Amino acid sequence: MVFVRVPRYGAVKTRLAAGIGAGATWLFYRRTMAAVVRRLARDPRWATWLAVAQDGGARHGRWWPAHLPRLAQGLGDLGARMATAARAVPPGPLVIVGSDVPELAPRHIAAAFRALERADTVFGPATDGGYWLIGFRPQRRRPAPYRGVRWSSRHALADTGANLDPRRRVALLETLADIDDDADYAAWRARQRLNRP
Repeated sequence: MVFVRVPRYGAVKTRLAAGIGAGATWLFYRRTMAAVVRRLARDPRWATWLAVAQDGGARHGRWWPAHLPRLAQGLGDLGARMATAARAVPPGPLVIVGSDVPELAPRHIAAAFRALERADTVFGPATDGGYWLIGFRPQRRRPAPYRGVRWSSRHALADTGANLDPRRRVALLETLADIDDDADYAAWRARQRLNRP
């Protein structure tokens, strides 16, 4: 499940926009979100769902591939919206990712599903102390370990982990960067330049 926002000018990634401007932010988010969705959705090893913020956006297909199932994230903070979306999809293993992780690739999703063969919960840690992926193995009721999580802080992963049943096994994936502010953006651009042939 990919968490996405309708890419409306001036309405996405406001912390990033404060540093690089609304226009550059809009272009970054639109391109990154489209690339992440395209890369993940064309892999036949899993079904890709879109969880769309701004509930009306889930009904309109202008920004999304028409064949992908979409659902509304609902209301509340990020944890409440992830819990709502997780309850709305069929049972089975589930991984939830953000759409602001430019380096996210199918191999990361495959690694998450492999981890869930032996762990109950999997996290993809982010460089800022949050996480770009959370996943759960099949259970009668999916956990919602989001109470009291300090979102958009270096404590988000630790807070979520502390809410899990301590008897459950947790796996960690590769650390990736989600792009939340101008420092994240500058570091990502520098990595791009270094990796160019």
